[in-house]
Amino acid sequence: MGTDVHGNAVKPLLSVLKGKVAAVPPLWLMRQAGRYLPEYRALRADKGGFLALATDPEAAAEVTMQPIRRFGFDGAILFSDILMVPWALGQDLTFGPGEGPRLSPALVDARLEALAGVPERLDPVYATVARVAAQLPPQTSFLGFAGSPWTVATYMVAGRGSKDQGETRAFAYSDPQAFQAIVDAIVAMTVEYLAQQIANGVEAVQLFDSWAGSLSPAQFERWVIAPNAAIVSALRARCPGVPIIGFPKGAGAKLPAYARETGVDAVGLDETVDPAWANDALPEGMPVQGNLDPLALIAGGRELDAAVDRIIAALSGRPHIFNLGHGILPHTPIAHVEHLIHHIRSSR
Repeated sequence: MGTDVHGNAVKPLLSVLKGKVAAVPPLWLMRQAGRYLPEYRALRADKGGFLALATDPEAAAEVTMQPIRRFGFDGAILFSDILMVPWALGQDLTFGPGEGPRLSPALVDARLEALAGVPERLDPVYATVARVAAQLPPQTSFLGFAGSPWTVATYMVAGRGSKDQGETRAFAYSDPQAFQAIVDAIVAMTVEYLAQQIANGVEAVQLFDSWAGSLSPAQFERWVIAPNAAIVSALRARCPGVPIIGFPKGAGAKLPAYARETGVDAVGLDETVDPAWANDALPEGMPVQGNLDPLALIAGGRELDAAVDRIIAALSGRPHIFNLGHGILPHTPIAHVEHLIHHIRSSR
């Protein structure tokens, strides 16, 4: 483990987020704390459900730490969910077995003004952050996160996830003023949420815009770029120096505009993005995160190694954090994760 001139442990992931090109890219995986780990499944079964687990600081801290102890990733990411923000805004949140999350009342039928905010619902998350920060290895960076406004709004409007976000897209076209109010409320709560995560110990944050790819270019500017830029600006004023990663999944050719106009410090690439194109198209020197196909990790073998090597080669000239292009899948073999880590760290 390296140290700096002051004797402090060097954190490879944070160094890359601040612009350093590393010979060996630091590594973490989206959803690295989750259902592919038997220790996670056992703890979730004991707690009786996702929300009970995520709001129990001792248990949520344990889940956050499980992949760090097992794999030694360079980054730990807070165990929580992007729907904590609408829950704090006053919607009821449930996770039914096999049906995904549900929010009520859905704002396609109810007005935002009918919700009574319950910001104290986020207090257990801050307690989780403090617990994790106290026990992380000194070289491990601690990442917090929140959902980006567009993605969070799709759940708030429809009351559930959907394949094409059709109800929310239609709502945004038919009543842009009402939809703007929803987005503004999400922005304000998200800034407070992330600032409190940082105050309790996270060292960088990621904004997940999982459904950014469903919007037309003009709508992308209004509902992805503008609200993310508002969050970045406000958070930077409150927490200067804390890196912000933006992950607009599905942005495709709109990714360079997102990188320039939101003000994020680093950009995550989903698995559909050619990393060589991204290297050419994104601002020079901007850190990039990604972007192995989660299915390649399941397949393993030579194809996995070849995919990893292509990504690392394409991004070798800029700061790069190795990650998946989306979350790790529940049936991913643990042995393949171990191989991935060994391949990245031993063959460079």
